[in-house]
Amino acid sequence: MNKCIFLDRDGVLNEDRTDYVYRVEDFIIPDGVPEALRLLKDAGYLLIVITNQAGIAKGLYTREDVMMCYNYLQDQCGKLIDDIYYCPHHPKYDTESLTRKPGSLLLEKAMAKYNIAPDGSWMIGDALRDMQAGKRVGVRTVRIAHDPQHSSECDGYATNLLEASRFVLECA
Repeated sequence: MNKCIFLDRDGVLNEDRTDYVYRVEDFIIPDGVPEALRLLKDAGYLLIVITNQAGIAKGLYTREDVMMCYNYLQDQCGKLIDDIYYCPHHPKYDTESLTRKPGSLLLEKAMAKYNIAPDGSWMIGDALRDMQAGKRVGVRTVRIAHDPQHSSECDGYATNLLEASRFVLECA
C-alpha cells in the first residue's frame, strides 16, 4: 500500500484571498512550497490535492480555470503532485455533495484509486473542514495556521507547508 499527503489548495499551496483564486496571475505560491513538496516526494509520499472549488457552482469560474491553476502549480513545483481532486459544488448554489469537505468522498476515491494506507498518510490544510475530512478517513492531520494553538482537532500545527512537511517527516 502507498502513503500519501493530501493537500488542501488555497492557504496551503497558494496564498488565499478574500475572494476566489482562479486566475494564474493571482495564483501566488508561497516561499517553501516547492521545497516542501520535494521533501515529501523524496520520502516516498504520493502528493494529492483535495480542494473545494465552490466558485464553479457560483458561476464565478470554470473547471478549466481550476486546471489552469493546477497546471501552473505543477510547472512551478517540478510536476511533483500526483493528482488533483476538486469539488465543484456548493449546497446553496447547486447541490449537497459528500465530495465537499468536510465530507470525505474525494479522499476515499483517491485512497481507492492509489491503494493508499490511511495509517501512513496525512491531510494538510488550513481549515477545520480539512481536518474533519482527514479524520473521517483515518489519516493524521496538520493544520496550517498563522497563530498555532494545539487542540484535539488535528495532530499538529505549522505556520506554512515547509514547516508542516518537516513535522510529518519527524513523525514518520
